[in-house]
Amino acid sequence: MSYTHPEVLVSTEWVQEHLNDPKVRIVEVDYDPTANYQLGHIPGAVLFDWRKDLNHPLQRDILSKEQLEQLFNKSGISNDTKIALYGDFNNWFAAYAYWDLQYYGVKNAVLINGGRKKWIDEDKPLTKDIPKHATTNFRASNPDETIRVYLRQALDLHNKTNVKFVDVRSPKEFSGEVLAPPEYPTEHAQRGGHIPGAVNIPWSQAVREDGTFKPYEDIKKLYEAQGVTGDKDIVAYCRIGERSSFSWFVLKYLLGYPKVRNYDGSWTEWGNLVRNPIEKPAPAIAQAVTA
Repeated sequence: MSYTHPEVLVSTEWVQEHLNDPKVRIVEVDYDPTANYQLGHIPGAVLFDWRKDLNHPLQRDILSKEQLEQLFNKSGISNDTKIALYGDFNNWFAAYAYWDLQYYGVKNAVLINGGRKKWIDEDKPLTKDIPKHATTNFRASNPDETIRVYLRQALDLHNKTNVKFVDVRSPKEFSGEVLAPPEYPTEHAQRGGHIPGAVNIPWSQAVREDGTFKPYEDIKKLYEAQGVTGDKDIVAYCRIGERSSFSWFVLKYLLGYPKVRNYDGSWTEWGNLVRNPIEKPAPAIAQAVTA
């Protein structure tokens, strides 16, 4: 069986055929542009820097509607432009950008299946040239709050029977053995563990070795094995909301589950609040007490 919404993905071959298509804007989304975009990118691709472009400059939040409009306008993206997103970390941050775009009503965006990894592995063309595009006048829609969960909602939802919280972090983060991966030393919480009742399905389990998504049936079995089914109200979370955006994309568009939201406050919000409920295995609790 094919994905429920195959139209949200394009292949690397499709991208190569549309490199000079004026109605398509290719966008690379990177956590660290100096290690990726600046060393070589798909010809014509513009850069969205995750830190600078997709986050609010002052408060902990995603970019504002006005920021998105300014970003698109300087990138030569109009309301009728098809936006093909790809990036590092097997499209972690491209999926985060996709979630941002859906939040502001951008419906003509797709992910390049396999991301930067597949493009490079296939020895497709790269360039260091920075494209220049005429300024546009893009207008975003008001936020779609149906795809997002905030702290108060998460506190209300986590103990309800028809709600499934999906923790997409690594097993060691889920158990509280580590607070954050070593490459992100400043992005962790005061306490480790997971939201009570959450199941652990790491985001990477939906991806094949070449960076593309696994087949529909494989992904469906992965989630159904832990009770994550289409009749549930599903909330995905990770550490800061990027990996969970990837799993949100998988659940909402590839599997077609109707009620999927991203809790972008995630563990750095939940695990930092005084007296917030935390669950972790008994051995981990005993180790913490005796340490």
